[in-house]
Amino acid sequence: MKLEKILSVRNNKTIYRDGDKAIKVFSQDYSKADILNEALNQARVEETAINIPKILEVTKIEGKWAIVLEYIEGKTLDTLMKENPDKYDEYLNMFVDLQVSVHAQKCPLLNKLRDKMDRKITQAPLNATIRYDLHTRLAGMPKKDRVCHGDFNPSNIIINKDNVPYILDWSHATQGNASADAARTYLLFWLTGDIKGADKYLNLFCQKRDTAKQYVQKWIPIVAASQLVKGKPQEKEFLMHWIDVVDYE
Repeated sequence: MKLEKILSVRNNKTIYRDGDKAIKVFSQDYSKADILNEALNQARVEETAINIPKILEVTKIEGKWAIVLEYIEGKTLDTLMKENPDKYDEYLNMFVDLQVSVHAQKCPLLNKLRDKMDRKITQAPLNATIRYDLHTRLAGMPKKDRVCHGDFNPSNIIINKDNVPYILDWSHATQGNASADAARTYLLFWLTGDIKGADKYLNLFCQKRDTAKQYVQKWIPIVAASQLVKGKPQEKEFLMHWIDVVDYE
């Protein structure tokens, strides 16, 4: 495999293209367990009706773990939105339809979202009172078993030359409550500064899912706490604002 053409560089990983393959190479200090879990998530989601690049191999390249996937030629939905601002609403509509189609699937072997959120709340740099409130809130939320992407944003969707969408990056995939997944997507719009888009997204999601906006909002403090665990200083003040659970009582 040739690691010559770089497609993107993300946190502790670099994605290369070699012909019809995309090769995601992780840094040497990246958790082997997390890498293998990502590959397992990808393989499990392949067994659903969701359109994703197929995993081809898990290997080591120059002492670093790598996941080899099908390369999908195309542009991300994020790029298309920026290149064609007049089509923003059209693309957003496609985006929400895709997420709703993901939530229509079940994948019983995926880790449970509720367990992941519980663990993240425990790890979050918050005082015991706030953690207790968040654990209590999570325990009171309805249990569901829908496929949740966990990082569903326009940069994780590739549209190929035939206008067929593929959903990328299943490292955070779980099974659980679709509204929790929507709450995370809402926060991701905010974190990129697209506040108007965040509100449009949430209204559209709730309309298409026939879900009360207040119900999705009840998940926001929980997913904000899980995002806080990543320890990004530039996000802390914003996330702490959303973690104020009193706002949604």
